[in-house]
Amino acid sequence: MSDHYDLEKLIMILPILARTAGGYATITDSEGRRLCTVDWNGTEIKELDNEIYDLAREAAQKACPLIGVSQIIDQADAWALPMGEYVLSCSNVERLKREQKFLDALIKALPMIAQVAGGEAVIFNDIGERLLSYYSNGSERHQLKGQASKQARQAMVSQEPVVGKSFSVNGAMAVRIPITDKIGFGFNNENAARQHQKLYDEVKKFQSANYCFEDIIGESEVLAKTKSMAKFVANGVSSILIYGETGTGKELFAQSVHNASERRYRPFVALNCGALPASLIESNLFGYEEGAFTGAKKGGSPGAFEQANGGTIFLDEISEMEISLQTKLLRVLQEREVVRVGGFKAQKIDVRVISSTNKELNDLIADGGFRQDLFYRLNVVQLKIPPLRERVGDIALLAKYFIHKFSFSFGKLVEDIDLKTLKILQNYSWPGNVRELQNCIESAMNMVREESILLPEHLPLHLRQGQRILKESVIVEIGNEELNLKEALSGAEKLIIQRALEMAKYKKVKAARILGISTATLWRKLTEYGMEQEKI
Repeated sequence: MSDHYDLEKLIMILPILARTAGGYATITDSEGRRLCTVDWNGTEIKELDNEIYDLAREAAQKACPLIGVSQIIDQADAWALPMGEYVLSCSNVERLKREQKFLDALIKALPMIAQVAGGEAVIFNDIGERLLSYYSNGSERHQLKGQASKQARQAMVSQEPVVGKSFSVNGAMAVRIPITDKIGFGFNNENAARQHQKLYDEVKKFQSANYCFEDIIGESEVLAKTKSMAKFVANGVSSILIYGETGTGKELFAQSVHNASERRYRPFVALNCGALPASLIESNLFGYEEGAFTGAKKGGSPGAFEQANGGTIFLDEISEMEISLQTKLLRVLQEREVVRVGGFKAQKIDVRVISSTNKELNDLIADGGFRQDLFYRLNVVQLKIPPLRERVGDIALLAKYFIHKFSFSFGKLVEDIDLKTLKILQNYSWPGNVRELQNCIESAMNMVREESILLPEHLPLHLRQGQRILKESVIVEIGNEELNLKEALSGAEKLIIQRALEMAKYKKVKAARILGISTATLWRKLTEYGMEQEKI
């Protein structure tokens, strides 16, 4: 085959090549010197004659076609093809300009797209990083700029639209669309999702119960059985007693039962029996008449039972209620009527009672701390909420849920959890259960900088180093003449509380967290053991 090419014929095809490629076409000699250059309109660019085109020269030297960049317009692609003593080259400058023009138009339209979509509109690059985003009100969003999205990366790699959940707002959907191999854009319907959630919250606010069974996260068998039983009894009228350790979500179940029952459009009133002294609990439970005691409001006030009439009353930490109040509560449950403090008139009530405890009531009954007849009234249906250590398989789901929750509130795009981090969480005993896990994830999210996954170094120190809390052995001396288990257990508990206080530098909230109990429970135990004067 001859390596001789007619220069005039090569020059004649330059306008066709330039128009087809959407850029410049040029013919050079073997030294890369431009002999003729035309633009996409076929116009010859005389001022470029005799300039050296490095890509063409390199192609001639290597005697093979090369792909590179345009020497006229930055970022434009070009190719060079040796043809005997000449080199034919072409670039896609016009295509690049068209893409830039389209991108400029898209950027200009982004606020309008966000408004029409009813959410946020975003432009991202080839690795899914946010370059620019607008809210539906037309304001630019700077908070997550530079953050990458898995779904956006997937759209750019596959060059196919990807539809999925929005990262910004829970319940919103988003679509990510590749525009070129370097630029893509997406939008979501977060306004509609927020409006839907607002209406949902308004309904729940009317009920004063914010949670349903769908809000209880977990797929473990033991939790599934508990939820199934709770759903089954939800439509009944019988009293329910919920057993569970601190932080397992007893009130979450109570509200879910209410919202799954026929009473869901009626009031849900909760009262913590361990958070108030007996005198205040009584007036809060049963209400009071004007002048019943010093400070009583004019006209009196209805109590929780009257407020919950037709709905549900939730008595949290029922085990902390004093015996005298238990007697009055029993009468209300038996007679289905309530008499206000300082009053004489009985008012009929229709209330379903759900109560909860983190203690074994049978033990309290044996010790005289709880009325057996009240127990039978409350314990018609019994629900036992499993502690987190008995459903380790749910830790991953819960952790990812809390990560998503705090990612949005903190403005940090953390999308997953490292396997080593998850292993640490699964190996921990979680004395504070789900509430402690939530606090742990919130603490860890504060430590995140630019990382997109939660790493071990983000976790609190006591988790990373293994559980060392109260590691020292507690030695209790028992007299030789009598082996009293109750006294031994009380002595051990007192020493453990003392040790926790020392570790927390006598800060009661921190000590309660170390012990995995509520602050109210800690205060009660301090009073019980005569330790309430411990320094703070």
